[in-house]
Amino acid sequence: MEERVLLLHGFNKNSRDMQTLSIYLEHQGFHCRSLDLPLTYHEFDQSIYLVEKHLSDMISQKDTPIHLVGHSTGGLLIRKVLQETEWKDSIGHCVQIATPNRGSQLAHVASKITGYTEYYKTLRSLNATYIEQLNLPDMTPFAIGAIAGNRNHLWLGKLLQGENDGRVELDSVYYPGLADFIKLPYGHKEIHHQKEVAELTALFLRTGHF
Repeated sequence: MEERVLLLHGFNKNSRDMQTLSIYLEHQGFHCRSLDLPLTYHEFDQSIYLVEKHLSDMISQKDTPIHLVGHSTGGLLIRKVLQETEWKDSIGHCVQIATPNRGSQLAHVASKITGYTEYYKTLRSLNATYIEQLNLPDMTPFAIGAIAGNRNHLWLGKLLQGENDGRVELDSVYYPGLADFIKLPYGHKEIHHQKEVAELTALFLRTGHF
């Protein structure tokens, strides 16, 4: 049975940013689809309608579960999809990669710059207060695994307190409802391009554990 994966990119990116991961997962026997999402000038939860559209299309083609994998903001979108989707019975396992589940310190810093997050609204929606207001449940019937990085080699990472990947803090990636959690020595911009991450993602999609 061919297992299918829907890939969701992060802030200010597009589907091309998930191409490396898609290729690795295809080699592992998965059939992947990557979306182009409006994750620059709109709040991340506004993208749910596009994910729903593609889920509907994929479900109409085959009656097999669809796994969800998201990098950074794409991982937050997964949680919103799981909360809102009408296709709950068709969702398989989910993997978040370097996702700021508890909000982003850098988004908070950006909010202090006049007009910045009013323009880059996706970044505004990564603020911890915004995420809290969405009431995303920690505990769900879905198996969600999270992969976090701790290679802080990006200059913006120096503004962060605690262990981080140069963009997102380790403490923000983890939350109690996760089925599994793993930390790897990669930075935010590189982590989802690593073969090791793809192999762990494939393992979780098949088993629900890393």
